[in-house]
Amino acid sequence: MTRVIGFILFWVGVGMLIQLIVPTNLWTVLIAAGCMLVGYNMFCSS
Repeated sequence: MTRVIGFILFWVGVGMLIQLIVPTNLWTVLIAAGCMLVGYNMFCSS
C-alpha cells in the first residue's frame, strides 16, 4: 500500500512542477518538491 501512495505522491509532485508554467510562488515549489521526495522514498522502500 505504501508503494501505491508513494507512486501517487510522486506524480502529484510532478504535476505541480508542470504547473510552474503559470506564475507561482515559493510555496508551490516547496510542496511539489516535498511530495516528490516523500513519494519517491515511499515507493522505493521495501
